[in-house]
Amino acid sequence: MPRSIATNETVDRAALVDFLSTRHRAILMTTKADGAPQLSPVTCGVDGEGRLVISTYPKRAKVVNIRREPKVSACVLSDEWNDQWVQLNGTAEVLDLPDSVEPLVDYFRAISGEHPDWDEYREAMVKQGKSIIRVTIDSWGPIAKGGFPAELA
Repeated sequence: MPRSIATNETVDRAALVDFLSTRHRAILMTTKADGAPQLSPVTCGVDGEGRLVISTYPKRAKVVNIRREPKVSACVLSDEWNDQWVQLNGTAEVLDLPDSVEPLVDYFRAISGEHPDWDEYREAMVKQGKSIIRVTIDSWGPIAKGGFPAELA
């Protein structure tokens, strides 16, 4: 079986947003009160302003951490485990109801397209008490893929 060669490609912001727009799995890293990292597997999308967006609840650990320290990192993964991924760093904000409703509509569209009944969706978000995290991306690494170093492949 041929060995897969590790890759990494430096990309500009437009290419990063294109990459992120088709990937919806990530690990979000926030900082606990004691300074330790807190990692959360999340479903994410990209909004019209190129921010990473994550639906959540107001009392989740990641939200509590972001309200105290908004600097976050995320590793956005492809659907296949050994496929491409990227790490990004940014500044997060949390929007709660009622301000979160329309951004949650945008979040749904970014991931799943159109909903059959937007009024029903909005009502469900309010009933569930949903919040949204928006991460303004400050920096990012290369789009990478694991594998063997080229000299060993």
